[in-house]
Amino acid sequence: MTRLPRALAYASLPLSVLLLTGCGGQGEVADPGEVAARAQRLGIAPEHVYAIEADGFTVARQSVGVHGGDGFSAVYVSRSTGDRIQLRVDRTETTAATCPEQPVGDSSSGGSVTCRKDGDAWYRSSGGHREYAVPKEGHVVLVGAGPGVGRDVLREAALGAHRPTAGELDALLPAGGGTEPVERGDLPAEGDGAPRDGEGVGG
Repeated sequence: MTRLPRALAYASLPLSVLLLTGCGGQGEVADPGEVAARAQRLGIAPEHVYAIEADGFTVARQSVGVHGGDGFSAVYVSRSTGDRIQLRVDRTETTAATCPEQPVGDSSSGGSVTCRKDGDAWYRSSGGHREYAVPKEGHVVLVGAGPGVGRDVLREAALGAHRPTAGELDALLPAGGGTEPVERGDLPAEGDGAPRDGEGVGG
């Protein structure tokens, strides 16, 4: 069965489902041990966990998860416009040589990628999608969006990507495994059978 990329799958969810109330962007950096415990539960390398800030945007908890092998991915949604900013952190390298070869966002169209150096970052575009790639030690932080989000907003969010505060960690990776898929009680215990009707439910 073909699966949509996590960010695309959550892009169709209603805002009332996606949005959290408050990210808790203020405060001290979260305890590294707590970040590691929560991240590793989902197969995410702790050093790949970042948070971003953009005025009016709030993280969609359902979008948070692993990217690639042990990377990190999250989508931030605007309450007012519905525009989305995707944060991805990947164990890769972005250089003048590799930048044009790497797809922008989750795009698999194979379209040409334009790369421009912007300070310590790379501004990348392909079709209607744009993103900033900020190289770090051993990984790269990617912050992208569609045409509804201004380049200056993307740049500020990307360059300001940081280790999460305690409040941001609770929003991104809640204690107790809150980002795990919800278990459905109507599915058979074995096999690929159809969902079962509950007791007393008419057909």
